[in-house]
Amino acid sequence: MATDGLTRRHPPASVQEQKQADKKITEQQHPGGAIKHGTWDQALRMFLFGLYFSGSILAIAITQYMGAPLYFYSKDLFYAWMALSKQHFGIVSTTMTYWWAPVKMRISGDASMRGQFRKTEDGRLECDFPERMVLISNHQIYTDWVYLWWIAYTSRMHGHLYIILKESIRYIPILGTGMMFYGFIFLSRKWSKDKERFQHRLRRLSQSHNGPLSGSQGLDPMWLLIFPEGTNLSSNGRESSKKWADKNGIEDMRHALLPRSTGLLFCLSELQSTTEYMYDCTVAYEGVPRGQFGQDLFTLRSSYFQGRPPKSVNMHWRRFATKDIPLSDAHEFGDWLLARWREKDDLLEYFIQNGRFPADDGTSPSVNGTKPLKGAGHIETEVRPTHPLEFLQVFAPAAALGLVVNVVLKFINLVLRTMRIR
Repeated sequence: MATDGLTRRHPPASVQEQKQADKKITEQQHPGGAIKHGTWDQALRMFLFGLYFSGSILAIAITQYMGAPLYFYSKDLFYAWMALSKQHFGIVSTTMTYWWAPVKMRISGDASMRGQFRKTEDGRLECDFPERMVLISNHQIYTDWVYLWWIAYTSRMHGHLYIILKESIRYIPILGTGMMFYGFIFLSRKWSKDKERFQHRLRRLSQSHNGPLSGSQGLDPMWLLIFPEGTNLSSNGRESSKKWADKNGIEDMRHALLPRSTGLLFCLSELQSTTEYMYDCTVAYEGVPRGQFGQDLFTLRSSYFQGRPPKSVNMHWRRFATKDIPLSDAHEFGDWLLARWREKDDLLEYFIQNGRFPADDGTSPSVNGTKPLKGAGHIETEVRPTHPLEFLQVFAPAAALGLVVNVVLKFINLVLRTMRIR
């Protein structure tokens, strides 16, 4: 594996040490550099960002409401329409990052990822990932999902990403309803309450529809995103992870949180007959000092309004066949997942020491005359759309509806005038 030989030289920092490190954040130079925009420029950027984001969300909501009646006519068309609206949000998150928080993306993987990354002539990343997979990742900051949704975009799968969320989010006006249309899974974190609902949602993800965007493998495309740590890395999360480690008599992580295995095991067990691979992404942000937390440095304000996003977002990818994962025994699976997270912790230590993750650039031998697969090494690119005007797709359905309504109203007005009612 790419993690062979990685060292673990630094013990986990104590909670007290981390709290002291938090206080030093304001005393040190920000890893994103000096503030690039003054107060008035920040206010303008915030206004334009809010205008674009809220306008896009409203347009997507209108698109979803337009397609809702399709459920009673054709479920194939309904799910295709909702996948289209989900693509629109993938475009929104990609373009808002490209315009307001441009960042270098550095992508690498181990030998299991050979042949699945390539860089286009114009510098974009393209990924050849499968239509169905379970995707797990460490959770560094709140916006991790933005970069993972971008990866789905580079694989043309940004209309088929499913995320597991806290149940309270579903009650947020417009956004919560939109996420329900997207088929996202809401859990209360009470397993006795969640299990039956969770099982129902997972089994629906193994269904097949024949409409547009339905995929090519007989089953609906699906990327199920799970953060096994349960929350992002922070001082509170670090403290909880340490307590969990002490309670169970195991060593805590240094740069990640201890993973919880119950939910992931349930997902893999339910999906193993229809999902061949689980992909694992390790995310790291350049410049986060040891013992500090990316969420405290790369906030929405600093990244999108002050002009201080991370200098680079780094991803290291691995792939595991579900048939090789021990799913029949919960204890054995818990040990397996913990071992993978220890490797992830070592990868993060390697990143801190070297400024980048290891990268595979080897070549797999040809099999049955097929072209040998070669590791991509490090691919450096950026989060950006395929076409600069692609964002207009987001507003097309709402604009079309507006035109239709306008024509209908004018026709009604004409009829009323003709009949001298008005």
